[in-house]
Amino acid sequence: MKATVTSVEAILVDLPTIRAHQLAMTTMQRQTLVIVRLRCSDGIEGIGEATTIGGLSYGDESPEGIKLTIDTYLAPALAGIDACNIHAAMQRLASVARGNRFAKSALESALLDAQGKRLGLPLSELLGGAVRPNLACLWTLASGDTGRDIEEAETLLAERRHNTFKLKIGRRSVRDDVAHVSAIKRALGDRARVTVDVNQAWNEADAATGIAMLEAAGIDLVEQPVPREQRGALARLAARFVVPVMADEAVCGPEDAMELARIAGADVFALKISKSGGIFEMLRTAAVGDAAGIALYGGTMLEGSVGTIAAAHGFATLPRLAWGTELFGPLLLKDDVVTARPEYRDFALHLPVGPGLGLTLDEDKLAHYRRAA
Repeated sequence: MKATVTSVEAILVDLPTIRAHQLAMTTMQRQTLVIVRLRCSDGIEGIGEATTIGGLSYGDESPEGIKLTIDTYLAPALAGIDACNIHAAMQRLASVARGNRFAKSALESALLDAQGKRLGLPLSELLGGAVRPNLACLWTLASGDTGRDIEEAETLLAERRHNTFKLKIGRRSVRDDVAHVSAIKRALGDRARVTVDVNQAWNEADAATGIAMLEAAGIDLVEQPVPREQRGALARLAARFVVPVMADEAVCGPEDAMELARIAGADVFALKISKSGGIFEMLRTAAVGDAAGIALYGGTMLEGSVGTIAAAHGFATLPRLAWGTELFGPLLLKDDVVTARPEYRDFALHLPVGPGLGLTLDEDKLAHYRRAA
């Protein structure tokens, strides 16, 4: 019997972080998740998540806007639709709303979770199967204090939790940022990779100066040094330096990937299911990069467990993922809204083995952390 979508609920959840998390455009003290619960006529519920960084300081969608979009436009469009035909459901959403990729991604994850539960299969098997049971996962050192960041990295290396570390820079002067990063790299040496994320904070001239110094310091990767609209600048920087330059905000869907590949605009693409509009669109974007010989990296929007594991199922199916992932979002949170949080060990995130996402919501914690209407 065909199962149809009977209801969709979008819930704002505010979770505290384990420490202040500094980025070029904001400092986070908490993270707001949009948890989606999609219920079907056969009694199966699928869950999804949409999460942004710092409200609207990162991009075009905020948690509050995502919830409003789902409640007002997307949930009514899904009412009564075949819950098993996910492509048709997503086409329906595309016909009623342009953009709104984060909101659509959460709904697609919920539909896939429900279908996996319906068939008794992990989400990755619905996508053709995982080629890796776990995903290399880095950690971001973002306290802003050099000594504290070094101490944190040493602890995580000793615990075998992470051996690649990303530094968020762009708030201070170029030279101060480079001095901070270089000191951490000297302390860690060859025991760990060190990458930087500028989060679009530099102009091209500053980026040229900064990347030259970072390259000399032995930094392994430079992420989105200039604003996303400045594709020409990104291409010139990628051509100028040996250290790989990664596009993040500049590449959302396959159309962006095509243009960046055409102009040799980046050495690496950062993939995110939310900025792509869902797992299937992320896979299309990855295919373009892969075909063009551009290395791939599994990015994060600092999601909680639901969004992180949805992305992990998608990334696990990619034939090539040279730069691993940064799916550490749940580790940045003091608590979560699932009964069993993801497992991190031996420098990797391990996929759950249950049907769908392999996660179950913790009703008590969801009630505790949900934002009052």
